[in-house]
Amino acid sequence: MPDFLEVTVDKFTFKVATDRFYTREGVWVSFLSEGEGLGVRVQIGLSDFLQQRSGDIAFAEIKSIGTTLAAGDEVASVETIKVNVALSSPISGQVIEINPAMDAAPEAINQDPYGAGWLAVIEVPDWETERSRLLDAAAYFEVVKREAEEEMKNQ
Repeated sequence: MPDFLEVTVDKFTFKVATDRFYTREGVWVSFLSEGEGLGVRVQIGLSDFLQQRSGDIAFAEIKSIGTTLAAGDEVASVETIKVNVALSSPISGQVIEINPAMDAAPEAINQDPYGAGWLAVIEVPDWETERSRLLDAAAYFEVVKREAEEEMKNQ
């Protein structure tokens, strides 16, 4: 189980797992293993802040196994009562596994965003380059604090 950085803004508490990397938009990337091919395998999902901001997830659609992605391509979309969110791939690579729970229980994203609520496994040919474009947990935590405080001011 990862350690967390935590911030409470108003009545909301947001957690950032310290064992992964993030995009500014709130998609996390966690190193899994060396890949069978020429890269590494990483798992991706929504941060706690992004899933709370989006609302209760009713539906998740993830690109199919075998899809090749460039960083920034749409990798998944989630539908909530409040919004439909298109999620950009945080890294370049090929989708090699999809979380089977997303068909029957997409609410796992809300219940356990850093565990059972993962979206996909991607094989990344150049992990070092891809990782350098991501935020570490401390940097993403600063983004979460700033955005959460801004949202509270604007209400």
